[in-house]
Amino acid sequence: MTNFLNIIVKKIFEKYRGFQGITTLVDVGAGYGVTLNMIISKYPSIKGINYDKSIEHVGGDMFSSVPKVDAIMMKEVLHNWDDEHCLKLLSNYYEALEEKGKVIVISYMMSKEAEASNAAKFISQMDLHMATEFGAKQFKPMAMDAGFQGYNSSALFSMGLVSWNSIN
Repeated sequence: MTNFLNIIVKKIFEKYRGFQGITTLVDVGAGYGVTLNMIISKYPSIKGINYDKSIEHVGGDMFSSVPKVDAIMMKEVLHNWDDEHCLKLLSNYYEALEEKGKVIVISYMMSKEAEASNAAKFISQMDLHMATEFGAKQFKPMAMDAGFQGYNSSALFSMGLVSWNSIN
């Protein structure tokens, strides 16, 4: 799976420029922190925090609180929860962000852009396997209810990346 993750992160770097200017990035539910490590390798000025209950890097309950930072990232987290839990998470993250902070969500999403690469075909199989629930537009009202304002989305094969800013 790490080899596939390399492809996804490369696509993130190609499509998304939102990591520029971030000083501290919390990866919520990061597991071993592979994605976070790839990001801080490309952007060495970012201080990365791996925030996961099962890991000792920085342990915690994402439903209670997260460290106060200027950016919070979640990869494949929101699709595991119903709208009520997603709103709770996004509200917690909104409260934890510095004034001009952002939340970055990387998840399996229905894409508007068709792509026929091998990576996209693999993700399509994952879509079928996971019964994809969201497109980027389904996350937007939930984020607005949590207090976020600015909005940005990028297609990554048939995955997606959305980010919201705490202020415009």
